[in-house]
Amino acid sequence: MLILIPIVFILNVTKHSTVTAFTFAVAIAICITPLLLPVILSSSLSKGAIRMSKKKTIVKKLDAIQSFGSINILCTDKTGTLTEDKIVLEKYLDIHGEEDFRILKHAFLNSYFQTGLKGNIDEAVVSRALQNGMSNYIDKYKLVDEIPFDFSRRRLSVIVTDGIKKQLITKGAVEEILNICTMVDYKGTVSPITKQIKDNIKQISTNLNKDGLRVIAVCQKNDISDISNFSVDDEKNMVLLGFIGFLDPPKESAKSAIENLNHAGIRVIVLTGDNLEVTKCICKKVGINSKTIIEGKQIEKLSDTGVLRLLKKSNIFVKLSPIQKARIVRILHESNNIVSYMGDGINDAPSLINADVGISVDTAVDIAKESADIILLEKDLHVLLDGVTER
Repeated sequence: MLILIPIVFILNVTKHSTVTAFTFAVAIAICITPLLLPVILSSSLSKGAIRMSKKKTIVKKLDAIQSFGSINILCTDKTGTLTEDKIVLEKYLDIHGEEDFRILKHAFLNSYFQTGLKGNIDEAVVSRALQNGMSNYIDKYKLVDEIPFDFSRRRLSVIVTDGIKKQLITKGAVEEILNICTMVDYKGTVSPITKQIKDNIKQISTNLNKDGLRVIAVCQKNDISDISNFSVDDEKNMVLLGFIGFLDPPKESAKSAIENLNHAGIRVIVLTGDNLEVTKCICKKVGINSKTIIEGKQIEKLSDTGVLRLLKKSNIFVKLSPIQKARIVRILHESNNIVSYMGDGINDAPSLINADVGISVDTAVDIAKESADIILLEKDLHVLLDGVTER
């Protein structure tokens, strides 16, 4: 504009009056200005994206930069963000809380032979089993069929055979596994499950959760030789074997990162599928107020207005399905907040799309990275805060 407008004025002043030439030059300037604004904006955003990349924050969509710098709520999962995401299998216990290698064996068969996407839990089970010399089971057993994991059942089943008998082995959340078990196995002796046994099992699980361990129950079913096509309906009348407990300690940097985010005016809300006790333990260690914790079943039948009231009271929501996570993000967005969601799994895609700014990491599954607007090169809240500050 500085070059073009004087040239237009000089060329016109030789043929027209000074006033006419000046008026025409001003008209040209007014017409050019709106056309230059997108160029200026894109250039500024591109420059910002380059500076943010030096802070280990990759911008996929330039339009997200403005919202990224204005976020006032960060919704995040617990695993990997608040914790180290280095899950280790710590315990394999029978129904009385005693160590039992049979539990590890059945968990190993389930995790090794399932053909879906192996998560860090499956990897931790397989690693611990191989360390304990269970590699011979790989050749001894063969996969017959499987019933994949889904977020409504919250369990996964495989059917394996050693050439003599077929076994249906299931692992999943403790409550969901208890719902399909009618018997318990203690040191090879099978007996009916009673209310007292159930209460004792729940107490053991709760105590492990309070210590920060994530607990998964394991059960089996042997009388399946006459079944050829397996389905969810076959997950019933099963025999409970015991539990496996995983430790995923909180990040040392998480507490200071959350304090800095709060200081910057960003509220951190935890949305997780894990249970109450283990989430409470982790959140307490990283400095998130855990006085009020809401479970997914509490918001299932509530209206959006009711959920919004709960969001004003609590920063922690547990045992959520992917749809419930996405709903909470949508409600926050519709309440005039600038909401970001940080996730890296398949189940996080709906929430990433609903958020003003979807944030993922470079180690996330493909669908999460495709749905995200911002990619962090490190799964750390400090990197996120650096990116917001840089913007």
